Amino acid sequence: MTLRHLTTLRVQLILLVVAALVVAQLVSLFLFADERSLAIRAALGFEAAGRAANVARLIEEAPPDLHASILRAANSPLVRFDLSGTASVRHTDHSDGGLVEARIRTLLDDSYSRDIRVELHEVEGRLMPLPNLSREMTDMHMAMMRGELTAVEMNLSIGIRGGQWLNVGTRFERPPIQWTLYSMLTFALSAGLLLGVVIWFVMTRLTGPLRRLARAADSLGRGEDVAALPVAGPTEVRDLTGAFNRMQDRLTRFVGDRTRMLAALGHDLRSPLTAMRVRAEMVDDDETRDSLVASVEEMQGMVDATLTFARGLTGAEQPETVNLHAFLDALRADMPGGFDLDPGPRIEVRLRPNAIRRALRNLIENANRYGGGASIRWQRREGTLVLTVEDRGPGIPADELEKVFDPFYRLEASRSLETGGHGLGLSIARTIVQAHGGDITLSNRETGGLRAAISIPLAAETLEERRER
Repeated sequence: MTLRHLTTLRVQLILLVVAALVVAQLVSLFLFADERSLAIRAALGFEAAGRAANVARLIEEAPPDLHASILRAANSPLVRFDLSGTASVRHTDHSDGGLVEARIRTLLDDSYSRDIRVELHEVEGRLMPLPNLSREMTDMHMAMMRGELTAVEMNLSIGIRGGQWLNVGTRFERPPIQWTLYSMLTFALSAGLLLGVVIWFVMTRLTGPLRRLARAADSLGRGEDVAALPVAGPTEVRDLTGAFNRMQDRLTRFVGDRTRMLAALGHDLRSPLTAMRVRAEMVDDDETRDSLVASVEEMQGMVDATLTFARGLTGAEQPETVNLHAFLDALRADMPGGFDLDPGPRIEVRLRPNAIRRALRNLIENANRYGGGASIRWQRREGTLVLTVEDRGPGIPADELEKVFDPFYRLEASRSLETGGHGLGLSIARTIVQAHGGDITLSNRETGGLRAAISIPLAAETLEERRER
């Protein structure tokens, strides 16, 4: 999985959901672990209390010569019993073992007369064996309790008739946090169902329309005709898609209206210009007639250039994917003046060939006419094709670099059509490139001459992304 995949909305949301599930499982595990530990400790404490009560009853009912046998039989690796004249638990505060004391009294049918002492405390670190155990029991106890553990130790002292005390010592480790195979399988199954059924379905409904919207916006920026997108997905995505469709319709209608108005204006000017040309031919004075005819022809040329400019705005040509090197080779073969071509990387770019050919012709003809020749090179820069047209002329004053793109603006002051043209070539070229989602910028070269840099965004959807869809 590449970095690009990790930055997609679908993958990031899936990773976020998985992380949230893991955190929730860990939090719940730690929250309920203590309750589980308390429940197990209470059960073990009650079980030890029950054993102590039974041993106390047996000692009180059995003859003294059997006491030692009863204690040996009752001892275990985790519980030891001892009959002594003194109590091992010195204090009489039962606040930490009231439930244990109550259970022992219930089992002994003694509600208040018997002295029962309970002591509870935690033991941390390497656990030592309980005292007064046989060697075999000690070895068994150490095998069971080996390692660094945390345990709870409970000591009981139960008063026995005759002034003796039954001292009971028991210890049980805190139950460890467990993550069983069943728990892991349950987590994996729930996460898989959540991601596979819910998240994947929701994200498909969300990211699918967003991808279509991104491709449509990119195509619209290139000046391509984009059909209205289907309104689908969640409410927010549906609103966004509807807003894009309305924006596209308004923008297309706005550009179309302005273009038709410009074309109609240029077309309607032809009739009065033709009439003016006829009347100019009827003037008797040769010098006046020639001056009027020249002015009318210049105006006629400007009208024709305006119509050409308007046709360049319509964008009726359908985009095609072309090999840039082959495209420029064909252009060089068609141009009388030609140009130098510096081969660059192999690039396939989606564009309207006739329109781009026209824009490049305007730039190359300017370079040949004013700059003593043209050379073209290209490179790929962060998803954008950068194509430069350079000449070896005097360049342009810095304050004129942007003005020359204005329609009918001419640097050549003679107003001669042979030397200056109509001043629409660069305007048409920039309009065509901007219709492809790019732009043209001019700059003076340090070594002399002018550089026209054309930037055209490459296709937003790569072949790899098409295969994924």
